[in-house]
Amino acid sequence: MGSLACSGGSAMLLGSMGLWWLPGEGLFNAEGFGIVPLTFPPSKCLWTLQPRPGHTDQESEEQQQFRNIFRQIAGDDMEICADELKNVLNTVVNKHKDLKTQGFTLESCRSMIALMDTDGSGRLNLQEFHHLWKKIKAWQKIFKHYDTDHSGTINSYEMRNAVNDAGFHLNSQLYDIITMRYADKHMNIDFDSFICCFVRLEGMFRAFNAFDKDGDGIIKLNVLEWLQLTMYA
Repeated sequence: MGSLACSGGSAMLLGSMGLWWLPGEGLFNAEGFGIVPLTFPPSKCLWTLQPRPGHTDQESEEQQQFRNIFRQIAGDDMEICADELKNVLNTVVNKHKDLKTQGFTLESCRSMIALMDTDGSGRLNLQEFHHLWKKIKAWQKIFKHYDTDHSGTINSYEMRNAVNDAGFHLNSQLYDIITMRYADKHMNIDFDSFICCFVRLEGMFRAFNAFDKDGDGIIKLNVLEWLQLTMYA
């Protein structure tokens, strides 16, 4: 197994194992899509994996680490498909024992790609994946804030507040629809359902705004435009 050494305030890759640091998640084995436990003394090395706020060199190091792990996952074409995205996200989420989840489905990952796929390739490039990752981490923070009993789920009432905190301002009818669509029989919403809901909301708001040229909150669509709006969301 490879080892990590510290030099000049940054982490370096040694050996042949292929370990990289995924921002906010720690060490990541890109070849096997596995989270690698930290076995070295934290006082000696762990601090170097975290970028210091406002430090340009450290931020550049983080970006380089992100590019390296993405290249390991994506291969030479530097793009990932829904299957590859599913493997990565489920590996990371399964590390978080405080999140109740059955794992992201392939269909959920297709929706995530549709949300971030700005070039219409059906895959995510580095920039698109990075943008998605930042959104998931931000939504995860909201989820944990409202999971006050640490059950790994939030109830339908907490979901309303979480949706509002994320910047989606809905009416009561839409909140009821979200509950019917994403909650279980106990009216609780687990993490993957939570993320899928937010991906759907983000995609629909974004698509609507693209059609709302004058910003008056009203759009007029023919049937083909409607299908285009909804089928790839």
